[in-house]
Amino acid sequence: MSERVTPAQAWLEMSRGNERFVQGTPRHPRQDVERRAEVAPSQHPHAALFGCSDSRLAAEIIFDKGLGDLFVVRNAGQVISESVIGSLEYAVSVLHVPLIVVLGHDDCGAVNAAIDSVKPGAAPLPPHIAELLSGSELISDAVAAGTLAVVGANYRLLEGRAVPDVVVGTVHH
Repeated sequence: MSERVTPAQAWLEMSRGNERFVQGTPRHPRQDVERRAEVAPSQHPHAALFGCSDSRLAAEIIFDKGLGDLFVVRNAGQVISESVIGSLEYAVSVLHVPLIVVLGHDDCGAVNAAIDSVKPGAAPLPPHIAELLSGSELISDAVAAGTLAVVGANYRLLEGRAVPDVVVGTVHH
């Protein structure tokens, strides 16, 4: 079993991986036969990622991760549902991930339509993150306890960069 990672350590490693991807110098870590054998008996990812199913942003590629590194939940337009919340609660309570990244992207038709429908007053949190925290006491309690952080980021398709725009919890040392 791997060592416990703090939310800040997990986000730093995600940021570093994305920067390698942006610069065109990915390492493609932990993607070999040995890693496959190592993770076959169990998984210990350092982060969960909830994102859009869009074919242009495969999580493990844009964050330069390998097998067993990320617990990924995706659907079109990042629609919060019971199955999404249940999957993320599993990642937090059973797999003990210290970080959930909610990844949107530019030019997402489904998200833009949802945002346009609720524009009048700017919400304090993006709808996906507010829904996630209000929909899961387990997740909001872990954030309150300091064992989990949630980072909302926007992926810029052309640039390849995941830009954090909201953080709930602590991701800095």
